[in-house]
Amino acid sequence: MAYRTIRGKILYTSKQPQRMDEERGREYFTITQQPNGTSVMHAHCEIDDAPMVVRDVVAAMDQHSSRPLDCHVRLTVGHEFEGSGWFRFTDQQVECETYNRKDGRITQRIDIDNPVQWMQCHPIVGDALLMKAYDRSQGPGKRFLDHVMLSSPDHRGATGPMLFRLGFGIQYIGEESITVGAGDFNAYHFQVVDTAGQLPEEHPPYNVWCTADDDYILLKAGAEGYMMTHYELMELEITEAR
Repeated sequence: MAYRTIRGKILYTSKQPQRMDEERGREYFTITQQPNGTSVMHAHCEIDDAPMVVRDVVAAMDQHSSRPLDCHVRLTVGHEFEGSGWFRFTDQQVECETYNRKDGRITQRIDIDNPVQWMQCHPIVGDALLMKAYDRSQGPGKRFLDHVMLSSPDHRGATGPMLFRLGFGIQYIGEESITVGAGDFNAYHFQVVDTAGQLPEEHPPYNVWCTADDDYILLKAGAEGYMMTHYELMELEITEAR
């Protein structure tokens, strides 16, 4: 079986009336699907809005369910080093070794009864991979995920990194045909819901469209409310190498 590599670029823009369609950041990602059933995601994320955020993430996960295996996050905020952390997941425990500007060196070990369903390190491409946690054979509907970890509870992922537990819902809307900068695609449409009380500040309603295949590549996404942000796939390349 061949290694399969997916590369792309996501553009971040604003939908606020005073900044309509203004570029506010970008993300370059690579997903390598390995023969052993593991996917490794590399993501370089840049948010231009002050204080500027630059995030580099390498995350390994189960290719079919996106359950996390291990990951590393390095974060720069306002052109200054913010933190760097390594995370590892087993069926019984989550562990973290990290250093950040605010808290210094931190070691975390959290015992768990069930495997973590998703590790949210804030790359936008990951927001689509997360949707593999929803069983579409059930048809449109909602599923609540109660075993999720974050590397930062901040909406921009601009703190930490360190472990933060939460839960939220995934609503599956259905299939649609959409056009984005990278072309025309058949898409699965999802929403992230039920975030009230889960974060220091409630996340506005969030819609995600991904490719209607086994890859779940982010096509576009958007947050409503005060954020009014838009994310769109502008470039896509898929290669196979033996």
